[in-house]
Amino acid sequence: MLKESENPPTIWPDAGSIRDFTGIWWVAHTKSRNEKALAHDLISKDISYFLPMSWNVQRRSRRTIRSLLPLFSGYLFFCGEEDERVEIMRTNRVANLIRVEDQERLLDELVQIEQALRTGAPLTPYKYIKAGQRCRVIAGPLIDLQGIAVRAKNSTRLVLQVDMLGQAASVEIDLDTIEILD
Repeated sequence: MLKESENPPTIWPDAGSIRDFTGIWWVAHTKSRNEKALAHDLISKDISYFLPMSWNVQRRSRRTIRSLLPLFSGYLFFCGEEDERVEIMRTNRVANLIRVEDQERLLDELVQIEQALRTGAPLTPYKYIKAGQRCRVIAGPLIDLQGIAVRAKNSTRLVLQVDMLGQAASVEIDLDTIEILD
């Protein structure tokens, strides 16, 4: 397990936004548990990437274990040209590269995740939902995020989806801060 300081950054290089990255977006489907190692490889190769991660806290026999885990297990998003794609395949950490057909749609979805992470909101992996009520946050630090509102136990969560992967993450929201889009 990595020490907190040994974890790769979520976004590299640290830019104003992942929208500032130039090139073609790709999705690297990594070999099992290779997301962070691939991120370190990309830093050494000067390749821009986005690896959304969240803290997982477990309590075992009077010990608390905090781990920074990828939000979308097995996936890392990177931006570059053909040369960078070839370099990533040479790392031997990638099982498959997924070509992104709709670049703008993927980037819009990833920017939603990025904005939530930058606010410090605790994101948790969530079961992907195809049907549901689309909502937009109208107040607070998560303003303008769009997703699907769901009830979970005693709270309301906004599910942020990455359709291309068939995966999603959720963040707790106040019901008074959202408006229905549908």
